Amino acid sequence: MKRGKKYREALKKYDVAAFFELSEAVTLVKSMAFAKFDETVDLSVKVNLKKSQSVRDTVVLPNQFRGEKKVLVFCKPEKEKEAQEAGAAFVGADDLIEKVKGGWTDFDVAVATPDMMKDVGKLGMVLGRKGLMPNPKTGTVTFDLKGALAELKKGRTEFRADKTGVVHLAVGKVSMEAGKIAENVKTVVAEIKRKRPSDAKGEFVRTVSVASTMGPGVWVSMKDEE
Repeated sequence: MKRGKKYREALKKYDVAAFFELSEAVTLVKSMAFAKFDETVDLSVKVNLKKSQSVRDTVVLPNQFRGEKKVLVFCKPEKEKEAQEAGAAFVGADDLIEKVKGGWTDFDVAVATPDMMKDVGKLGMVLGRKGLMPNPKTGTVTFDLKGALAELKKGRTEFRADKTGVVHLAVGKVSMEAGKIAENVKTVVAEIKRKRPSDAKGEFVRTVSVASTMGPGVWVSMKDEE
C-alpha cells in the first residue's frame, strides 16, 4: 500500500518495531497525528483464540469522547413509559419493527425486552448487518430498561474479537489528555483479559497497539500496567 508523505514522515519519528510503555505510546500517537480533523485513537488487541473460542462483551470507558447515543427500544406498551423516562430516543413494538424492516436505522443502539425478540429476530438482515441486533451477551436484551439505558448513556460499548483474533475499539480522540486515553486503554485490556475463555492456553493477550485514524500504529508493552 502506498502511503502519503505525512504518514512516511511520521514513521521516521520512532522505531516501528519497538514496544513502548503505555503513556509513551499514547503521547507518540498524539504527536504523529497530522489530519485536519480530530482523529480517533484506535486500540488493537491480538488475543490467543482457537477457532471454537470467542471474546465478546461490553465495557464502560472511564473517559468519554463521543456524544450521547440514540437508543431505540423494542418493548410492549407496558414498558414504554420506563423506556421513555430512561431516555430512549425511539420506543415501540410492531410499528418500529416495520419501520426498521423498511431499512430505517437512524439510531446507534437497539435494546429489546426478551418478549420482543421473537419478532425482533426477524430483522437480522437489517440489524445484523449493521451490528445493531440486541444480544443478551451485551446487555441489550433485558427487562431492566432503566438499568440498560443508564449504562449505555455512560458510554457502554461492545467489543469482540474478529475472525483473526483481534479486538478493535476506539478509545479516545487525539485532542484528549494522554492520561485519559491511557486509562481507557487499560480498562479495555483488563476487560478483554477478564473474558479469557476458561480453556484458553498460553499467553492470552499477545500484542497491543494504538494508532490514530490516519497515523501509524505503535506497539504497547502492557507488562508494567498489570
